[in-house]
Amino acid sequence: MSIQDTIEAKLKALEPDFLAVENESHRHNVPANSETHFKVTLVARRFEGLMPVKRHQQLYALLADELAGPVHALALHLFTPEEWEASGRSRPDSPDCRGGSTS
Repeated sequence: MSIQDTIEAKLKALEPDFLAVENESHRHNVPANSETHFKVTLVARRFEGLMPVKRHQQLYALLADELAGPVHALALHLFTPEEWEASGRSRPDSPDCRGGSTS
């Protein structure tokens, strides 16, 4: 199972209304076919009444093994259903990598 598949499977425990896990490793200075940089957009009722840091802590707990190993970066965009609708069902684009060098 790929790292992305593992992340998706673990996050389904949060019973999301919407879940998108995007491998953004290709945008960074890593070997081809890497699975080190991900963006997660997750919409769930369980986030209602929680500050962003508490939402992030829930995902960090679920993905502790991945964050301790192969995952170098994890961008989190976590919404309640109402926040997701108010955002127009969109999340920010990730910036291009500005670090590292292939030489």
